[in-house]
Amino acid sequence: MTSFTPSPLYIGLMSGTSTDGVDAVLAAFPPSASPSLIAQTSIPMPPELRSEFLALNSTGDNELTRAARAGNELAHLYAQGCRQLLSDAGVTAAQVRAIGAHGQTVRHDPEGGYTIQINSPALLAELTGIDVVADFRSRDVAAGGQGAPLVPAFHQAVFSTAYPRAILNLGGIANVTILGPGREPRGFDTGPANVLLDLWCHEKTGALFDVDGAWAASGRSDPALLRVLLEEEPWFAMSPPKSTGRDLFNRNWLMERLARFHEAALTEADIQATLQSLTATSVQQALAQYAPDIEEVLVCGGGALNSGLVKELGRRLGLPVRTTSDANVPVQSVEAFAFAWLAWAHIERVRAGLPSVTGARHSTVLGACYLA
Repeated sequence: MTSFTPSPLYIGLMSGTSTDGVDAVLAAFPPSASPSLIAQTSIPMPPELRSEFLALNSTGDNELTRAARAGNELAHLYAQGCRQLLSDAGVTAAQVRAIGAHGQTVRHDPEGGYTIQINSPALLAELTGIDVVADFRSRDVAAGGQGAPLVPAFHQAVFSTAYPRAILNLGGIANVTILGPGREPRGFDTGPANVLLDLWCHEKTGALFDVDGAWAASGRSDPALLRVLLEEEPWFAMSPPKSTGRDLFNRNWLMERLARFHEAALTEADIQATLQSLTATSVQQALAQYAPDIEEVLVCGGGALNSGLVKELGRRLGLPVRTTSDANVPVQSVEAFAFAWLAWAHIERVRAGLPSVTGARHSTVLGACYLA
């Protein structure tokens, strides 16, 4: 957290694949200095809205109407976060140039030429009186790109150093940005992070997530199951650029693979431990193949708070693994900070859609602006 300075102010809002809540930041982007955080807050996702978003990841009855209503409800939640930020920072809506609001991804099929984020940016502009930049992925997809990950350009602006490093976001899905002096950033999804861990934990224990990986630590990662999860999923063997989501890594995906282990002596905690190993191993294999020269990994996202997962990552990577909090950006604020930056990039016509990341035919200005 830094003290307020009179620079262009932007709000960033993120509700990710984990659907656990909304992270919001107020940030400044001075013309001749590094971006800075002014205020940050998090708002839990109401259980009913979370359940609806999860349900909308699959086709269902009356889903167009349900999606529109969920988008409106999300806009009200976003507006609540904006009001809290302004109150905490002691600034007015008139001092904020724009809001960057990603929305809630429910479909992502760049090969099919589309990506869908549930959102209601026009309503958010009406509720806040602030211009809203949204729909960040579709312009890159239109240019032949994956539309994800969106944050490597921001990571380059904030986390670049004189040596190669990786920024690893452990949200529902894990995505990595590879940075190095004198070269374009690269980035791609590596596979599931919390999406399967949270799903299994909630289904078997009732808890929304495995605090510090304690339940996983009570079990034993099973090499045979891990091999099936990794080696029998073609997506892991795909070369970047690539991205994924709940379209692939969901309950059906997991249950189909667990079905062949119904007679094995695996406890539910063993399966949790193996899912943790799936996250750590898929990250390790991706970095070993595509970023063999990195010297450290900075971790962010909700998974960065899972000490068991972070420790396993460190063991498997054999590299220093630190959190972005060590670089003065709290782990839960990185993606919201990125969307504040992406809103700034849209307003300033900075081409944040990078072919080196998404495989698009050319760089693009991301997002569409809804004027207040």
